[in-house]
Amino acid sequence: MHLQVSRRRLVVVGGVAGGMSAAARARRLDENLEIIVLEAGPYVSFANCGLPYHLAGDLPADKLVLHDPQSLAAAFAIDVRVHHEVTALDRASRQLTMSTPDGTATLTYDALVLAPGAVGIDPPVQGLDAPNVHRLRTVPDVNGVTAWLDQLGPSPTAVVVGAGFIGLEAVEALVRRGATVHLVELAPQVLPPLDAEMAELVADELVRAGVVLHLGVSATQVGEQVVLSDSTTIDADLVLVNVGVRPNTTLASDAGLETTERGAIVVDADQRTSDPNIWAAGDAVQVQLHGGGLGVVPLAGPAVRQGRRAGDAACGHRTTPQAPVLGTAIVRVFDLTAGLTGLSRRQLTQAGVDHEVVRVHAAHRVGWLPGAQMVHLVGSFAPDGTLLGAQGVGVAGVDKRIDVLATAVRAGMGADDLAELELAYAPPYGAAKDPVNLLGMVAQNVLDGTMPQWQPDELDQVMADELVLDVRSQAEYDGGHVPGALLVPHTQVRDRLDEIRTAAAGRRVAVHCAGGFRAYLATRILLAHGLEARNLSGGWSSLVLAHPQLG
Repeated sequence: MHLQVSRRRLVVVGGVAGGMSAAARARRLDENLEIIVLEAGPYVSFANCGLPYHLAGDLPADKLVLHDPQSLAAAFAIDVRVHHEVTALDRASRQLTMSTPDGTATLTYDALVLAPGAVGIDPPVQGLDAPNVHRLRTVPDVNGVTAWLDQLGPSPTAVVVGAGFIGLEAVEALVRRGATVHLVELAPQVLPPLDAEMAELVADELVRAGVVLHLGVSATQVGEQVVLSDSTTIDADLVLVNVGVRPNTTLASDAGLETTERGAIVVDADQRTSDPNIWAAGDAVQVQLHGGGLGVVPLAGPAVRQGRRAGDAACGHRTTPQAPVLGTAIVRVFDLTAGLTGLSRRQLTQAGVDHEVVRVHAAHRVGWLPGAQMVHLVGSFAPDGTLLGAQGVGVAGVDKRIDVLATAVRAGMGADDLAELELAYAPPYGAAKDPVNLLGMVAQNVLDGTMPQWQPDELDQVMADELVLDVRSQAEYDGGHVPGALLVPHTQVRDRLDEIRTAAAGRRVAVHCAGGFRAYLATRILLAHGLEARNLSGGWSSLVLAHPQLG
């Protein structure tokens, strides 16, 4: 006679990245565990990052759905129940109340993982319920947008509200579908997580593609007419609203789990909530940020790792404690790529953290091989040389550099380490001095005093108090220059030292070239001859991004 032993039950609320990672990991660790996944919507495992690419026509709809209940049951013996919305959590009895297609039901659990995700933020504008106003967060959302577009004639006018990552991907998709696109962003720049000078490159690419930018304004009304806070009115066939998300934590807070003032679920290093039998993962949880703060980072990568960790912990398995989240992200904007990792200059300045900003404009592979493209990199370094964060924009090679720099930030590497990194080199792929190496080398020179530097945002003070020395060619100078700058091509600096000294009249010399290298050579010459000099970080290329009127 065999005794019937009840199986331990793990219930996961919410699918997609965090929830399904937890469920799949738990199954791999415990074949006898009963695993039930409850998903409020119709899809439990879909590629929400792929929605804009389906909208653009790059991806068929069936590729968005990664798994369905049948495939998950066959592969993992997981009981997936879609259209099951959990409406209440009784922690004392370990019981969930659900709204299902068959009515209200209850379900008990031994261990619970909450992965409710995030919900879109609706801005305070009129007309959000208009038929032509859509969001872009789920498969039904993108199906609604494509169906609406299919009803419209050729060359519709679309307004995208919100110039974040999803907004920019939506803009590209709509342009590729033949739409005239207006992009509205409350911040004074596109892609607000980027520093302003790097965002200027992205804005230029959007304009080149025909996108009409409305920056520093908000939408006050949407619908067939979109009204902006500067009184601009746009006749719109389609409006996409993507202004951000917030944690979907009503269930957790109503059940008395500890949450933050902004509604995120508080978890420990093993994803455990304030209830020892409940874990949480994904966009709804608070994370430790790189640099010491706390916040929410709604990205797929952290969600997947959190889900795996929650599955480990729920099964009593060894976990990899959660490391501070860097917020590494990347986006394609037509022919351009923009990426970032770690702390931005804006964040460091707001936090009062002492740091040096270093800029490099370098080809993504050897310049003598046709097809080389410029990579614009910005790195922020602590006084001891530690890399705190980095950003990159360019046509090619940005993803590779951001990944290397993200690894460097995670490892606590500094300028010396970047300079000495041994990266793969062959002419089709890189250079003997990779842009990452160059970033480290320039940072070394700045931090040890070999190359004093000035920043683009110091221009007004520099023009008032210092001699601006332009060491580019005459042709470059004629194409745009700082008013009052003295032109001395870098190959003539040694021969014209007396002229430079006279023009400086005891003032410091603020040197610049196009990207920084020629001015570095000139700065070293001036310093060697007793003049006080410093080089413009990033050269003219960075200066015109910070001061577009110069171009």
